[in-house]
Amino acid sequence: MTEGNFVDYLKVYACSGSGGGGSTHLHREKYITKGGPDGGDGGRGGHIIVRANSNLWTLYHLKFNKHFRADHGGHGAKSRSSGKDGGDVYIEVPLGTIIRDAETQEVLFEITTENTEQILLEGGMGGLGNWNFRSSTNQTPRYAQPGIEGKDAWFQFELKLLGDVGLVGFPNAGKSTLLSVLTSAKPKIADYAFTTLKPNLGIVEYRDFQTFVIADIPGIIEGAAEGKGLGHRFLRHIERNSILLFLIPADSDDIKKEYAILLNELKQHNPELLDKERLLAISKSDMLDDELIDELKKELPEGIKTLFISSVAQQGLVELKDDLWKMINA
Repeated sequence: MTEGNFVDYLKVYACSGSGGGGSTHLHREKYITKGGPDGGDGGRGGHIIVRANSNLWTLYHLKFNKHFRADHGGHGAKSRSSGKDGGDVYIEVPLGTIIRDAETQEVLFEITTENTEQILLEGGMGGLGNWNFRSSTNQTPRYAQPGIEGKDAWFQFELKLLGDVGLVGFPNAGKSTLLSVLTSAKPKIADYAFTTLKPNLGIVEYRDFQTFVIADIPGIIEGAAEGKGLGHRFLRHIERNSILLFLIPADSDDIKKEYAILLNELKQHNPELLDKERLLAISKSDMLDDELIDELKKELPEGIKTLFISSVAQQGLVELKDDLWKMINA
């Protein structure tokens, strides 16, 4: 998937089908000129249904198809024949999608598990035919119910990536390089800030054919929680990850300060993020010798396990995967 094909936010218009009207037919056949009522019921209007699709990773397939209309129900007919129900319309979304009312911003539901289906808009009920209104005092009712009209509204679809591990760091910290080495993902890599503008997912192959998912989130800048840089557009993706892997390059001026800034941005965005398991990796460590590593260890932040790794030189990656796997399955 190319960077331009990643869509994690859009608005969708949906309109459910109206119910069919009931029939006011009176039974007529040879030798029966004044038969009783036999008008059938109208059919139900079609629903708009949101369905989970585990094969999707983005909302891109909805980018150019944002309007959904379900079919109307058929009208009732003679001989108590019910009208045909309107066809339902399915909107398929990836796991991790949140659906909000576009006007009130109320969260209606979330799609987080496979084979999930949720009715976004119910179709209108079909009207009852005149056969339902017969009585001892009104044996030939000449009225029936009209069908109930369908509903329409705008909805906001928002994707939060479902990953086991989320990469957190400043721009140019080496997150994309690490993802490309640990997985078969092919993120854009270059030696300048904000190379990654869209989140990338990769599957890490572990021992005994086991796997876990790692997400490369675009680099955080100070003030991201207030919307600076890419702001909330990518911070929300971190909320779905069970483990946060902080990545700070070895040539950083102050590792402890950078870690504190990253932690503060997550706290400002959502304090619950601080409850997640965390691991710190010092990237680009191939430029350090043992003496420099010993010096850096004295300046590392407290309360978090730290590893020295190098994606290019393949150093410390086995230990990194071991630690991540233990944390995921703790």
